[in-house]
Parts: sequence; C-alpha cells; structure tokens
Amino acid sequence: MPRPSSDSRLLRGSLSEQAYQTVRRMILRGELPPGAAISRRPLAKQLGVSFLPISEALQRLEHEGLVESWPRVGTRVKLFTLQDVRGNYVLREALESQSARLFTEKASSAERDEMRSMARRIDEMQADPKVDFFDFFSLHERFHRRIAECTGCAALCEAIEKTHTLIRTWQCACISNYREMPAHYHDGLVEALCGGDPEQADRVMRLHVRHGMEEVLRRLEPYLRGEQSFAPPPRLKPLVRKRAAGD
Repeated sequence: MPRPSSDSRLLRGSLSEQAYQTVRRMILRGELPPGAAISRRPLAKQLGVSFLPISEALQRLEHEGLVESWPRVGTRVKLFTLQDVRGNYVLREALESQSARLFTEKASSAERDEMRSMARRIDEMQADPKVDFFDFFSLHERFHRRIAECTGCAALCEAIEKTHTLIRTWQCACISNYREMPAHYHDGLVEALCGGDPEQADRVMRLHVRHGMEEVLRRLEPYLRGEQSFAPPPRLKPLVRKRAAGD
C-alpha cells in the first residue's frame, strides 16, 4: 500500500487541528453542553471533512477531559457534578498558590512587567460588555498559565498541563456565564505577586481562586440540579481546507 504523501499528511493534520479547535470552542462556550452526544459521522458531514480528522480531534479532547467515550454508548461532552467542580478548584488552588509563591521569588523584572500589562488588559476586557466572552477567557487562561511559566519550574507547568485544571474551571465559568469580577481584580493580584512577599502572594492567589469557585458553583447549581437547560448547539460551518502548493 502506498504511503500518504507529505502534502496529504499536512492537509489531514490541518483539518484535524481545525476540527479540534472548532469542537473545543463549542464545548468551552457551552454551545455543546455537558452530556451532549457527539456523533463522529454527522459531525464530519457538517464540517465537510472525512471521518479521520474528527476522530483525531475527539481523541485530543478526551485526553483533555472535555469529552468521554463509552463502549456501545458513544462519545459525549463529559458530565460533571458540583463535587467535581469543587474538587477541580481545590486542585487549582494548590497549584496556583504554589505558582504565586515561586513567581514572587523567581520572576524577572521583564516578566513582572509582562504580567502587569496582561492583568490590565484582562481587567479592561472584563469591564467591556462588547468584548467576546470566549476571547476574554482565552486571555484569562493564558494569564494564569504564564504565571506558572515564569516560575521556571517545569514540573509545576507540567502538572497544570496534565490536570488541565485551567481548562476545566474555564469551561465551568463559561457555561455559568461568570464574568462579574471586582474592578482591577487581576491588577491587584499581580501587584501582590510582585510585592516580594511569598506568603502574601500565596494568600491573595488562594482568595482569587476561591472567589471564582464560589461564584461558578452558585451559577452552575440550577443547571446541575436540572432546573435550567443549556443552550442547544448552533449549526456548524464547513471547515476551510488549506490548499497544498500547486493545487
């Protein structure tokens, strides 16, 4: 059997990445709510791609903990309980409070300035109702990841990546439509991280995470009790195929 050409492998990879980003965005926006069935073949038809890129995309999403597959049942957006949400925030608090301590001790002047700038941008986006909710939380996720990266501790960054704790808490926040944070919320957090006191940085980060947890749990409770339903998924547009050179 002939081996696929490099162009065909590149095209498949491109379509797989597009499918992954499309479905991931729908899940994190709450457009594909927890428990929603995901059928590979209809999804492939909707997006205008073959079965393989969809399967590869769903495998990545399952690894991230956003979807789950069961024999003779199929694939669905992963369900979670109030206990799951609380447990994930407990894990996030432990990881991010350690990130805060190490950032205070190890971050360079340039990294501190970078985080101040990012924090101001997040607070500006949070206060602007015209800013897309998905874009806001995309920057919010990068902000918290960047704190960990600035610690210089590869093991800590890897732990956050492996648990996907930011993705899961972000998903819950998006579904609950939680965006009402105090003014200068992240600016104040960064100033604590840059203040030279690891204990204070730890304390402020814990309060930051716990505040988010309490608000998200409060807003999610009606959904998880079945008192409200999530929005139905929108119609999908076909993915754009990137043409190989010479096509």
